[in-house]
Amino acid sequence: MKCPIDDAELVMSERQGIEIDYCPKCRGVWLDRGELDKIIERSATNEMQAQDSGEPPGREQSTGHGEHRDTYSYRGRKKKSLLGELFDF
Repeated sequence: MKCPIDDAELVMSERQGIEIDYCPKCRGVWLDRGELDKIIERSATNEMQAQDSGEPPGREQSTGHGEHRDTYSYRGRKKKSLLGELFDF
């Protein structure tokens, strides 16, 4: 299949059971029928799981010296979102 933008040959990739056609030249992404619905459904499921796990939101706490610091800061590698994982080519 050809890219409708630049006429390059599209490459098919499967990520987490979702087929994604993308153009390696312009990096355009095309989904087959129903694939966007799968992405939305999984994103909503992941969001609900994060809320159910009781992850505390980041908030500031006084250090007693007139300074504030983030008590829940994370200095490691940030976890990618579902969409970031799917479309990371």
